Amino acid sequence: MPRVRRVRGEAILALALLNIFVLITGFVALDVIEARPLPAVPNPVTHADGVAAVAPAAPTPVDPERVADVLDDPMSSSGLEEGLSGYVVDGSTGETLFERDADAAVTPASTTKIATAVTVLDTVGPDHVLRTEAYLDPAENRVVLRGGGDATLTVTADSAAYPQVATLEELAVDTAGSLAEQGVDTVKIGYDDSLFTGSDTGPGWKPNYVTEGSTATIHALLVDQGRVEPDVSTRVPDPPRAAAEAFADQLERAGLTVEGDPREAESVGEPVASVTSAPVSSLVEFMMLASDNNMAEALGRVAALESGAEASFAGASETTHRVMAGLGIDGVDLSDNSGLSTENRITPRALVQLLEAAGEHPELNATLTGLPTAHSTGTLAGRYSEYSTSHHAAGMVRGKTGTLDGVSTLAGTIHDQEGNAFVFAFMANDEAATGPALDTLAAALAECGCS
Repeated sequence: MPRVRRVRGEAILALALLNIFVLITGFVALDVIEARPLPAVPNPVTHADGVAAVAPAAPTPVDPERVADVLDDPMSSSGLEEGLSGYVVDGSTGETLFERDADAAVTPASTTKIATAVTVLDTVGPDHVLRTEAYLDPAENRVVLRGGGDATLTVTADSAAYPQVATLEELAVDTAGSLAEQGVDTVKIGYDDSLFTGSDTGPGWKPNYVTEGSTATIHALLVDQGRVEPDVSTRVPDPPRAAAEAFADQLERAGLTVEGDPREAESVGEPVASVTSAPVSSLVEFMMLASDNNMAEALGRVAALESGAEASFAGASETTHRVMAGLGIDGVDLSDNSGLSTENRITPRALVQLLEAAGEHPELNATLTGLPTAHSTGTLAGRYSEYSTSHHAAGMVRGKTGTLDGVSTLAGTIHDQEGNAFVFAFMANDEAATGPALDTLAAALAECGCS
């Protein structure tokens, strides 16, 4: 989007800390992230630095006219009047509280990932896992590494980290053990990246997205989102081959002798070893917190495969549109699932309806539990700071961000100090669009007192 440089480790740490209830559509939906070390607490979160905890009061009826009055000044002073649209509903009743060009289809940037989250959770379910597998081709004495679309796959990982991610280290140890039982101690290496099809860059993508590190080219097999190193944004030119090279190193560490360089190969027969990702619910939360583009495109393709479509940009978009139609949500027209495409169009009303659907259907809850929290987690960690005029809303706003040149979007939930909940989407398609400008709108609602 261009990508905020928040690395995978930070997002995973944020997942471990995030343990809140989400008040939306008239009920409190339990955060479904499992194995949390902290007890559940109600919204708003209380660990946004420099912001006192606020005990939510019982919600009171919200006056739409007061909401409009509260938003009028920050909208007027934003400099975005011609390119600004928005939609706000009462989180308890679903009543429309504010709309400004709510049905205008505009470029959504990474708020596209809200639609992606709902799509994959609806299609495969929150407990689905992705498998990275190793096969043995006896005729060639070749071990073939096959990618399953897991963008969290890494080389080694902290065994105490949450969530646990699949590693090439574990896969190599298991592979070496299986081959030892067959008397095999020397192998060649191949790799199979055939699960995803079509172009590895999306329609409407700018040529610099990969070179600047916003994303790697899209593959079913890659390690650390195709990064040169886990904590940097620079991407390798050939992610599948880089993954195979890393796997070869781990096989040698596990005691096998590896001959030659990796080459593309077909995986045949049954796998001799495999590793699984965290559940899709956790992958969705990771995608939302870090705004990870490779994960978004992978999850779109996972949904496409489950629905019988091609695992391509077109197939993933087709599947997303089918899920939207099934939910009765209009106003979503996508060319990719990450939001990098300048061809994508979503309306503010559709974003709000997607968030409402995620609250109404337990299997979609990870869409909400993955939302970054103002001045605390994910892509909102650096916003609503003590140096910002929106700081009073730190911890009160949870939202998915979106940023491209001339595009800034924010959609999520807000809790004010009267106990009211809002579901909102603000979208700016304007050369002057910035995230902080939208933060002032969300912050205005957080201190609304609009009952």
